[in-house]
Amino acid sequence: MIPIGFLEFGITDLIETLVIALVLFYLYRWVRGTFAIQAALGLVFIILINAAVSILGLSTLNFILRSILDVGVLAVFIIFQPEIRKLLYSLGQNTTLDKLFGRTNTMSVVEEVVEAVRNMSHSKTGALIVFARSSSLQDLVDVGVKLDARVNSELLETIFKKETPLHDGAVIIRNNRIVAASCYLPISQNPNISSVFGTRHRAAVGISETNNVFVIVVSEETGRISVAQNGNLTSGLSIQKLRAEMEELFGSGKIDEEEVGFSSGKTDLEMN
Repeated sequence: MIPIGFLEFGITDLIETLVIALVLFYLYRWVRGTFAIQAALGLVFIILINAAVSILGLSTLNFILRSILDVGVLAVFIIFQPEIRKLLYSLGQNTTLDKLFGRTNTMSVVEEVVEAVRNMSHSKTGALIVFARSSSLQDLVDVGVKLDARVNSELLETIFKKETPLHDGAVIIRNNRIVAASCYLPISQNPNISSVFGTRHRAAVGISETNNVFVIVVSEETGRISVAQNGNLTSGLSIQKLRAEMEELFGSGKIDEEEVGFSSGKTDLEMN
């Protein structure tokens, strides 16, 4: 034990302090740049005001503020619901995109998707393609239009043509199959996403924030190719760069987060 004034500070206290500091550090990183940080500051402000009111003996204001704080726990769950959901998703899923593809025909799928993306980029056909793990996104598949079709460039291009009823929403690919189309994805609330990106890009970021997926976006306005993973959006990829990223991600069979960091791409969440 190490005496500090009238306190005794031991190894157990040191470990607890380090754990608490680490939790607070990662909690801050988790909510940094989101609405949650402003909401947390608001709650802290109310607590400080309540303490000052109590000291000054302002009983009516103290009663009002205490009533607000009495429902503070419920308010926290309501205010931080997106962040809490994101954390629970992260804890509940694997850290790698295991079984994203089967062992066979992986490169064939990559080539078919790249060919479709190339053509849609040239024609400025908006597209949203999600590659999911074998057991994920079933809730989105269930409310979309189920297909269970072989991945084919012509089929993908047909789905996203404006004249077809399935062009809105996303296509979901699992186990080398197009399992569903016209799937509507959650929209990201990240305030750092530039206003130049529309709903399609925000949906790509939104689904990648809470699920271990790889998303390709083709802009309807510019034909620009973007990818989203782990809540990050990388925009302005050439078709050669997209193929290289997909081959690295899917071809090696090693799909750890560190190995798919898009090291040569540019993150455009704050692009102006």
